[in-house]
Amino acid sequence: MKLIFFLGLAIGIVALFRSMISRLRGPALPVAEAARRVAAGSAILIDVREPGEWASGVAAPAYLAPLSDLQGGRRKWKLVLEELAGREALLYCASGNRSAVAARLLQREGIKAQNVGRYHDWHRAGLPARGPNDPASAN
Repeated sequence: MKLIFFLGLAIGIVALFRSMISRLRGPALPVAEAARRVAAGSAILIDVREPGEWASGVAAPAYLAPLSDLQGGRRKWKLVLEELAGREALLYCASGNRSAVAARLLQREGIKAQNVGRYHDWHRAGLPARGPNDPASAN
């Protein structure tokens, strides 16, 4: 009986935790819509993962600018912010958490920004990808 109680409690805690994470992330823009906006020139795509994570591949049109740089010296973000020029910033990472943080940070600075979620979703949708040292198709 105690085992069933604790099992139910554990399942409830996990469900609550997942719900809280989803609310923090906010709704992610579907990758197909993100690709359409980038192709139309109304948005730029930004990979906010750390450089070591880019080896697994990046979205072909993505700028590579880690969240840590956005929160720090903005060395890589300087060019990205110049390139935005009134366009929307569409951000992704490995889980959707860091891209949600980056989107909120940019929104607070008056920049139109939206979380696209995970790189895995972009890749799984069959959208163009490249290696981190290959030139971006959007740049």
